[in-house]
Amino acid sequence: MSNSFGKIFKITTYGESHGVGIGVIIDGCPAGIPIDEELMRIDMQRRKPGQSKITTQRKEEDEVEVLSGVFEGESTGTPIALSIRNKDQKSKDYSHIKDSYRPSHADFTYDQKYGNRDYRGGGRSSARETAARVAAGAIAKMVLAHYKVSVQAYVSQVGSLRLEKSYQEMDLSEAENNIVRCPDQKMAERMIDLIDETRKNRDTIGGIVTCVIKNTPIGIGEPVFDKLHAVLGQAMLSINAVKGFEYGSGFEGVKMYGSAHNDAFTREGERTITRTNHSGGIQGGISNGEDIYMNVAFKPIATIMNDQESIDKDGNEVTVKGKGRHDPCVVPRAVPIVEAMAALTITDFILRAKTSKIE
Repeated sequence: MSNSFGKIFKITTYGESHGVGIGVIIDGCPAGIPIDEELMRIDMQRRKPGQSKITTQRKEEDEVEVLSGVFEGESTGTPIALSIRNKDQKSKDYSHIKDSYRPSHADFTYDQKYGNRDYRGGGRSSARETAARVAAGAIAKMVLAHYKVSVQAYVSQVGSLRLEKSYQEMDLSEAENNIVRCPDQKMAERMIDLIDETRKNRDTIGGIVTCVIKNTPIGIGEPVFDKLHAVLGQAMLSINAVKGFEYGSGFEGVKMYGSAHNDAFTREGERTITRTNHSGGIQGGISNGEDIYMNVAFKPIATIMNDQESIDKDGNEVTVKGKGRHDPCVVPRAVPIVEAMAALTITDFILRAKTSKIE
């Protein structure tokens, strides 16, 4: 059913948008990892709805209850179960689309695949499911801290407003100082204004989240089908509303000649490094020790507050009316989701090359 991700550090998420709750089971977390529940809470707060004027106004505190796998502040090596209760569901907001197919949603495809669907907020297809990923990703970050690997994401584009600076030119910690999570404060103000204007027009707009992974060990990733960038791509494309993924030079690399694009090797003390990093820290599907950086493109959210024409399950023409509480732009809340999926991927690959016990 593809509700799981990872091979050694493996997660399985469960729950629906308007059900009792959502959660995740983490299998394969090594024993002896310090589990800081405050760090988990911080990441959950970054993803939660209702955090600013440019996000959905659904109110969920997204408090995580640790049910198993942690004792006296450390992982035990047994499955970690994390539970998040839904508290602010308004299922009646969706009764009007019970039999209708909303444009660009999963309504039609779920109905065709399963013969039924949970129309309350999209059920399992809702981005509400990603809260469980963020909780699991926080645990993965705690494992990565043992290996001194860091994962940080930020908003680099909203609509046509694009941050032209590279991540190396900015202090990425500044991203948390504004509600759009862009590390350039002037650009952040413009992005916020654009999202707010879009919201007032009862519409939505897309954007790009950039993610940077530092200090990745050399040699993780597998040849051919489990290339590191291929699994990172799978991880990112599994996030709701994602329409594109690129790493390193990405699509811009097609404009370059090989003589300019090639990353020449050199020595820095005892280390072999590259003079440039168009490869994005991955060559032949295997990490080379340089920074891994990627862009993840999110479409405009399909739920808009303006009326849209569609059909119902019987093929009758209907008007789908915009109701409920939804994000005018998903990227500010997507930042911790992208970080979580990156952390889960890197943790899994590191543990593929290690034992199941921290040494």
